[in-house]
Amino acid sequence: MKEMTAENATFLLHGVYLPAVKNESQLTKKVIEAVPADKAEYRPDSVSKSAMELVRHIAAADIRFLDTVITGQFATGAVLPPELKAPAEIAAWYSENYAQRLEALSKLTSEQLLKVVDFRGMFQRPAVMFLMIGVHHTIHHRGQLSSYLRCMGAKVPSIYGESYDAEQARKAAQA
Repeated sequence: MKEMTAENATFLLHGVYLPAVKNESQLTKKVIEAVPADKAEYRPDSVSKSAMELVRHIAAADIRFLDTVITGQFATGAVLPPELKAPAEIAAWYSENYAQRLEALSKLTSEQLLKVVDFRGMFQRPAVMFLMIGVHHTIHHRGQLSSYLRCMGAKVPSIYGESYDAEQARKAAQA
């Protein structure tokens, strides 16, 4: 594989990744906010994570991947404050912390973006690549969580297009 240049890293960050991660974070926040607090322990199977476990995992991992790019190292310590108990509290924390990290990301130098980061001994990539690794991770778990919503009696928000629930709300508003 060809080595990434400073120009490549800067283009990826500003031209591709920052707009994508900003959009994905807004979609993720909508899905987290859609989880009903009184049904957050729902799980479709005994081996599945509960909705709240997914909410916590998604929020923490998203911030962790941004921190990886900013600090140049993948850390596995706690990110999400344990006192946050409700999906709405976690969504607010997520939104605030994501915005702070987006600001920090926009100021990184090409040297910081190119720093090679080890991911648990499994692979090493330039720090900037962890933005898309994080997005793919979040999309996977956000899909899991969004599939729980209707089973919990919640409305599924629009993600990459109008959801059934958003369509029904739009039609009711037009009637």
